[in-house]
Amino acid sequence: METTLRGVGVSHGVAIGEVRHMGTAVLEPPAKQIPAEEAEREQQRARQAVEAVAADLTARGNLAGGEAQAVLEAQALMAQDPELMADVDRRIAVGSSAERAVYDAFAAYRELLANAGEYLAGRVADLDDVRNRIVARLLGVPMPGVPDSDEPYVLVARDLAPADTALLDPTLVLGFVTEEGGPTSHSAILARALGVPAVVALPGAGEIAEGTLIAVDGSSGEIFVNPTEERRTALEAAAAERKAALAAATGPGATADGHKVPLLANIGGPADVAAAVKAGAEGVGLFRTEFLFLDDSKAAPSEEKQVEAYRQVLEAFPEGRVVVRVLDAGADKPLDFLTPGDEPNPALGVRGLRTLLDHPDVLRTQLTALAKAADGLPVHLEVMAPMVADRADAKAFADACRGAGLRAKYGAMVEIPSAALRARSVLQEVEFLSLGTNDLAQYTFAADRQVGAVSRLQDPWQPALLDLVALSAEAARAEGKSCGVCGEAASDPLLACVLTGLGVTSLSMGAASIPYVRASLAKFTLAQCERAAAAARAADSADEARNAAQAVLSGE
Repeated sequence: METTLRGVGVSHGVAIGEVRHMGTAVLEPPAKQIPAEEAEREQQRARQAVEAVAADLTARGNLAGGEAQAVLEAQALMAQDPELMADVDRRIAVGSSAERAVYDAFAAYRELLANAGEYLAGRVADLDDVRNRIVARLLGVPMPGVPDSDEPYVLVARDLAPADTALLDPTLVLGFVTEEGGPTSHSAILARALGVPAVVALPGAGEIAEGTLIAVDGSSGEIFVNPTEERRTALEAAAAERKAALAAATGPGATADGHKVPLLANIGGPADVAAAVKAGAEGVGLFRTEFLFLDDSKAAPSEEKQVEAYRQVLEAFPEGRVVVRVLDAGADKPLDFLTPGDEPNPALGVRGLRTLLDHPDVLRTQLTALAKAADGLPVHLEVMAPMVADRADAKAFADACRGAGLRAKYGAMVEIPSAALRARSVLQEVEFLSLGTNDLAQYTFAADRQVGAVSRLQDPWQPALLDLVALSAEAARAEGKSCGVCGEAASDPLLACVLTGLGVTSLSMGAASIPYVRASLAKFTLAQCERAAAAARAADSADEARNAAQAVLSGE
């Protein structure tokens, strides 16, 4: 008998296959005492296991590249945290085995992070994964992770660690479903990059029996357990229709009546460039530069290293637009040499531009490197600051850009509600705005983007969030300047039409989403998009907004 479940759709497409569950987490090691003479040997075992896991995470990151590489390198640094290792050594010295010492040390650190508030929930999940990998190696048991299978399947898990998501094989993993996570979690972002249909925040997903046939609609968030033949046929037909539409839509982004909406790519580094070019990206709307700084949390990369990486990206888009976000450190992206380790509320503390203004030498080196990387190239370089709160922030960033001799447009990211509410004031100092809808939703609704329990408030269809987008776009239009969206909202084909109707001038997303958005925009006129946007803003909830926009665009 068919039953329907609903989670949060985070990656487009339909997957139909049998369920395979994620490998179970490592069991708690026994609390046995070891003789004092074995302590040194156990400490050596622990260090070897930690180094092996860190090396494995780094290798996985090198294979995956881009966004995944940055996330996995951060996990590798977490595994090698000197304070954690010192705690492991202390526990072994008083009689714990290596595996038990690792388990208990990580548990203590986990509790500290959990008590610091929900802002570090994403790091807690990543910490658990690192612990499990180290303990598994010490116990000599298989690593927790994606199951082995010769046949394609749908993966079901409580959550997926970045190390697992980054190297999923799309020829075997047809799609995935998780109980936790949100639309802007690491797993969701990496799923979109892979082009794997995915649904997250589905309560009770783990109760679906191994081998059960399910159908996953990554657009609607619906899961059909034991789907009927009619349901399967309908889903497969819809998938085939979508594929045909994708193939038919080519060229620059535009509405049906020719209103241009440049479609740009979000990238994490040079490794993401090939996919962006293949998808027909008209440039880069968000170049996250954190990946360079995660190589060594103790010091910033040299100017020479930065120049080399930036130039690789700029050369890939001759005559195109490349928007670079300067280092966004702090909160869930801490760096030892930049961010304080004792902030009670890191997401509301010194992060983004605030961090850089406290360390002007780091900002100056990055801006100088960008200037040198762009020298002699025909690319249209634009540079923007993260976490701009007001005009004073925007002016400080623009002054820093001019001081570094950077010949580029200077912009501000709108991630804090104050920047949207006072967008016209901010635009007196900069030349463009770029809406980071992930953080903007997080700060608007006081809802951590990594916490599945508040995922409804992270939904980019929330009318209050659409109001802030509209305010920013209206301010930019009044000032004769541009206002793009580089948050995950831009990757939703239907929402992309609404954003266009709100006055957004460009859309930037993961490369895999570009064909979907291009095809969707090509079906509707600007006037239709504007009517859909008005209907969505008139709603009182995210679901109502989505349904209202859909009704307008489908002619109901």
